[in-house]
Amino acid sequence: MKTNLADFIKDTPEGQEANAILRACVHCGFCTATCPTYQLLGDELDGPRGRIYLMKEMLEGREVSRSTQLHLDRCLTCRSCESTCPSGVKYGRLVDIGRHAIEQRVPRPAGQRIERALLRRVVPHASLFTALLRLGQLTRPLLPASLARKVPSSTQAGAWPAPRHARRMLVLQGCVQPGIAPSINPALARVLDRIGISLVAAPEAGCCGAVSWHLNAQEEGLDFMRRNIDAWWPMVEQGVEAIVMTASGCGTMVKEYGHLLAHDPRYAERARRISELTRDATEVLASQRDALAQRLGAHKNARGKAAFHSPCSLQHGQQIRGLAESMLSAVGYTLTQVPDGHLCCGSAGTYSILQPELSKQLLTNKVAALQSGQPEVIATANIGCLAHIQSGTPVPVRHWVELMDEALGVA
Repeated sequence: MKTNLADFIKDTPEGQEANAILRACVHCGFCTATCPTYQLLGDELDGPRGRIYLMKEMLEGREVSRSTQLHLDRCLTCRSCESTCPSGVKYGRLVDIGRHAIEQRVPRPAGQRIERALLRRVVPHASLFTALLRLGQLTRPLLPASLARKVPSSTQAGAWPAPRHARRMLVLQGCVQPGIAPSINPALARVLDRIGISLVAAPEAGCCGAVSWHLNAQEEGLDFMRRNIDAWWPMVEQGVEAIVMTASGCGTMVKEYGHLLAHDPRYAERARRISELTRDATEVLASQRDALAQRLGAHKNARGKAAFHSPCSLQHGQQIRGLAESMLSAVGYTLTQVPDGHLCCGSAGTYSILQPELSKQLLTNKVAALQSGQPEVIATANIGCLAHIQSGTPVPVRHWVELMDEALGVA
């Protein structure tokens, strides 16, 4: 694709990156076949190829409108198109650049500005988010059914083994996961403890920065990233083996710290090292497969049917496929077939709040696919997907690490 970027961006790092991405696109359209919003709306401008054209026109200096902004807003940033693209177009990075550029050119209505500001003030801050969630849980019986379904039930955290092993890994607690499902990280801590690895957390670390970043408050997002790096760095210097992510959405973000902070002279090198150390929980446990198998020994029992929902951030963002499924099979679960497993569930960070109608359609389709094999439990690897899918099905939705913990607990 030929480009001629406008003066306002062409000589900036973002402009140079966008230019390279645009030039990689060959207009083939393979991406439209796997784009969830194109499948729902049938509009070329609500598919990756159409959005790329819109962003190209904007970055070349042409007038843009609220219509352009709307088509970019409707994108889930699921990055399914990246998995499909034969040319390796980094669409996720391009849409981040495009959204940031249009935010500075097209004023949003007051209602949208307030909604986005509230999301940025609440969601990334664990203590405030959890307090509001607990209030919602207390008043759940009084809420309309449609709203009550969106309020997750409270769960207990469970025991977290005290650090006792020479081998140590660091885990991100995150912002919404401690409130919605505080049981996930302790479950991983117990799994790792059984095979001689202690899991520790840095209290000062928090939101990975994705919420602010994807709401176009990118400098705010970078500040969250810098705070996490500062919190983790002493433990990195002490030799932790990895920084483990139990929320694949956070993992996708943290693995990009090195790229996003590459032009920050104070943080570039440390950010690069943080990204190198970051592993999704699927990668960590898969790498310890032999130790886990030894722990399980002869205690593998049939544990029923499970459907695995692979989050977009795992299969498209991090390009990790099949690891959680193989681990669940190894401890006795029978995995059901999930049609269109590459498609998004509609959670996508704050998307389910900002684009409720499209999100609801995607959720309905995803739940039908997951339930088609009549599973007894649905497993996933991202907290947003877990809460969103649970709001649409009576089948229990669990983090796959919790199922691993339960299976290994009887060994």
